Amino acid sequence: METAQETGVSKQDIREQIWDYMESKNLADFPRPVHHRIPNFKGASRAAEHFPGLQAFKMARTIKVNPDAPQKNARFFVLESKKILLVPTPRLRTGLFNKITPPPGATKDILRKCATSQGVRNYSTPVGLDSKVLVDLVVVGSVAVSEKGWRIGKGEGYADLEYAMMVSMGAVNQGTPVVTIVHDCQVVDIPEALLEDHDLTVDYILTPTRVITTGCERPKPAGIAWSKISCEMMEKIPILRSLRHREEQAGKDVTLRDGPWSPPGAQAAPSTARSPWDPAPPESGSVPSSSVEIGNLPQDVRVSQLKRALSALGVVPSRLTWQGPQHRAFLHYRDPAEAQQAIACLQGFRLGASTVRVVLARQQRAGDLGGGHTAEPLPDHRPAVAGP
Repeated sequence: METAQETGVSKQDIREQIWDYMESKNLADFPRPVHHRIPNFKGASRAAEHFPGLQAFKMARTIKVNPDAPQKNARFFVLESKKILLVPTPRLRTGLFNKITPPPGATKDILRKCATSQGVRNYSTPVGLDSKVLVDLVVVGSVAVSEKGWRIGKGEGYADLEYAMMVSMGAVNQGTPVVTIVHDCQVVDIPEALLEDHDLTVDYILTPTRVITTGCERPKPAGIAWSKISCEMMEKIPILRSLRHREEQAGKDVTLRDGPWSPPGAQAAPSTARSPWDPAPPESGSVPSSSVEIGNLPQDVRVSQLKRALSALGVVPSRLTWQGPQHRAFLHYRDPAEAQQAIACLQGFRLGASTVRVVLARQQRAGDLGGGHTAEPLPDHRPAVAGP
C-alpha cells in the first residue's frame, strides 16, 4: 500500500487511507471499525515476537508500553523477562503511568492476564512525579509510520504528550529508544513537512514480517510545548496542572494555546457563600473514601500556603481539615472520583523544600482528627478560595 503523494496531503488524509485500507482488506481484529483507533491489526502478536530480540530490549530494565490492544504481547514479554512494566493511564485521566506488578510466582497464564487491559487495572500502582523513575525503552502505537521514523497517531496527541511529560519529569532523554509495532500496510511514506516539533519519532518499527531500524536523527520532543496545550486539556488531564505549576515556579513560559487558564474552583463564589476555609468543628463519623491525606508537611508551613497551592493546581476541596502539629491535612471532596483526580494532580506536590505525601485517606474515626480545623462544604457550587 502506498500513501498519496499529491501536494496538500494532511495527517488526517494518511490516517483515513490507512483505516479505510485495513477495513476493506479485513486486516484488523476487535474492536472494529478501526477508524479513530490505534488498529488492533491481525498479526500483532507475531510482530511483537521481534521485541525481545532487540538489543535495546535486552539492555532495558524499565519499559513503558502503551495500553492499546496490539501491544498486549509486548507487555507480556516485558513481564516475562522480569523487567519493570509501566503503562500510561487511559487518556491520562488519573496520572501519567502505572507500574504493573504481577502476583508472586505468577505463571505465564497469569502474566498474560496482567498484560491485558483488565490486568493492567487489577495489578497496577500509580507512579508519582517524584518517583525518580528512569525509562529505558518506550513502546507506542501508531496509525502510520515511515521507514525514516516519522510517526502519525490517531490524532489525539496522547503519545506525544506522554513522552513530553516523561521528559519534563526526567524519565527519558533524547537517547531513549522508541519502538512502534504495526502492520506492514501501516509503513508508508510520510512527508517530513507534516511533522511538528512536538511530534514523537520512532527508532524501531516491528511488523509481522520485518524489523526496521529507522536511524532517525530528528530530535524528539524536548518537553511539554505549553503553547500547544489548550485550557480544555488542562481541565481533562489533572497531572498537566501539577507539571505546569512546577515549570511555572521554575520560571518557564507556561502560556497556553488559548490564553489564561483559571483552575476549577478558583472563581469567586457569591458573597453569601461561606468559604470552605472557614473553621468549623470536626464532624462525627469517619473520614470517607473521598478524602485525601496530605502528610509530611514542613514544620513551618502555614495553612494559607497550602490553600494557595491547591487553588493554583485546581484541586480546591469542599472542606479542609488542618492538622499542623501532626504535619498533615485532610482534603475532603464530593466523591471518590474527585479525590482520585486530586491525587493524580498532586503527584510530586511540594511545599517549600519538602515533597509531601499524598494518599487516599484510610477509614478512621473523627476522633483521630483531633486538633484539626475543618470547614463546611458548599452546597451548590465549587468553593471559593479565601485569602490567607
